[in-house]
Amino acid sequence: MDAPEMINAGELVLKRWEPAWAAEAAAAVNESLPELKPFMPWAHDDYRVEENREFIERSVKNWADGTEFNYAIFNTVGDLVGSIGLMTRLGPGTLEIGYWMRTAWAGRGWMTAAVGALTRVALTLDGVERVAVRFDAANAASAAVAAKAGFVEVERTTREPQAPGETDTLVTTERRS
Repeated sequence: MDAPEMINAGELVLKRWEPAWAAEAAAAVNESLPELKPFMPWAHDDYRVEENREFIERSVKNWADGTEFNYAIFNTVGDLVGSIGLMTRLGPGTLEIGYWMRTAWAGRGWMTAAVGALTRVALTLDGVERVAVRFDAANAASAAVAAKAGFVEVERTTREPQAPGETDTLVTTERRS
């Protein structure tokens, strides 16, 4: 699988993560903790730059291995506004999208645009038949993004909550080629 390193998405550009952005990304996470902590197990008080460096290092390795394709999201003036990625963890033929938006930039429709652009690209990659977005049933913001980006619910599964705001219900949505 050969994902592009940069994707233009209207008012946004998705760029493969680079180590130079670790400090800004950690600042974005810390600014966005009230929204991230309830649903992202990795988001916690005093999130450190080193943790983001480790994420970027894993992203570089996983990109080379073809198992994950993580992007920083920038607006047209160069502000880091969020993160989005494709993961192969749901098996052959499926790519899963995960995402988060920096609080100051939420509510503008940008994550919906980023998810739409990444989905369109993902569905052109060899062997990809569907793109999935999974989120906790209590995560209304992620549910709204998936619905606005054209994803339809296909499954609800019970699982152990991983973060403090989660329920025991994981919702899976998808778009097909």
